[in-house]
Amino acid sequence: MPETRMHSRTQSVESTYLYDTKVAAASESTRAAGNHGMTANDIAKQLDARIQGDPDRLITGANDLRAARPDQIAFAAGEQALSHSVNSQAGCLLVAEDSPPLDGRTLIRVPKPRKAFARVLQILHPPARPVPGIHPTAVIASSAKLGERVSIGAHASIADEVRVGDNTVVEAGVSIGSRSVIGADCRIYPRVIIYHEVTIGNRVILHAGCVLGADGFGFELDDEGHEKFPQLGTVRIGSDVEIGANSCVDRAALAATEIGDGAKIDNMVHIGHNCTIGKHVVIAAQTGLSGGVVVGNHALLGGQIGIGDKARIEPHAVLGSGCGVLPHKIIPAGEPYWGTPARPLREYLKGLAHLSRLPKIMRELREFRAQAAEREPE
Repeated sequence: MPETRMHSRTQSVESTYLYDTKVAAASESTRAAGNHGMTANDIAKQLDARIQGDPDRLITGANDLRAARPDQIAFAAGEQALSHSVNSQAGCLLVAEDSPPLDGRTLIRVPKPRKAFARVLQILHPPARPVPGIHPTAVIASSAKLGERVSIGAHASIADEVRVGDNTVVEAGVSIGSRSVIGADCRIYPRVIIYHEVTIGNRVILHAGCVLGADGFGFELDDEGHEKFPQLGTVRIGSDVEIGANSCVDRAALAATEIGDGAKIDNMVHIGHNCTIGKHVVIAAQTGLSGGVVVGNHALLGGQIGIGDKARIEPHAVLGSGCGVLPHKIIPAGEPYWGTPARPLREYLKGLAHLSRLPKIMRELREFRAQAAEREPE
């Protein structure tokens, strides 16, 4: 059994929280002002954007366009939102670069207002993080290597030869198996389970209860029953990936189950063994992928989709919620696919239209049969 030790050499992680220094460092004025906010001009500089109106307008928060106060920022994307902005009390508006001027308003012109608004939220409300240090109840193998400014929460377990990168936060009850590698600036929320020999990139967010590296579902059936196929592979997660609560990514039978950089996976998603998920893929909640599925870069998968083994979802393809994809099926990019079995959206909608006409057709058929019966000679 590997030697373990209880760490208390650094400041304990209690209930004290600090602002994430990486985000707060984006603006010196934000650090200095604390909760007092920042000027519209400071925000424009952080977005590398052009400002019109009052550059000294103080902004302390953000809100919906209709609910925003004079000390808050909002965004207006599209003609309908711009029409609502006339009556908005927001002190500053994020608008598209080609939006018409609004008299008397402070505007920041950006390529994508919604995306810029997300960045502003991070600047105004940087996420809290624990003080770097190791909780005295954490159990860490002597051969594990922890980076600088790492936070390890209560009752966390870090096994033999694990490596954890700089600035990573491992919260309470997390278990990390032997020889796993965690990158820098990651956030691992409570009760995440990372099995042995899993590799995780930088800036990855793992939400509570997700499991990485459990055995894939592989069995061989014969007359004596099911023979378990050993799952000897691993899991590799890229950088800037986010995986939702209670999602599972199974290890490969051989080689690796892979999730590419920038992928975003919602809660309660199952990624089967030997799947390959491309870069910047989005998968919504309660979707399940069987073994060997390949999802191309930038594909979009809605919620509650079931995908059969070794199916291929091509780059930029779109699958609507509730789809059923048959094994070995190839889903191309272009028109969204919908329904079970999944088919092009226009074909699916046409089928629904035909289905809605069935009651009328049945009534007409019964009437026709009744008329035909009346005409028959006795």
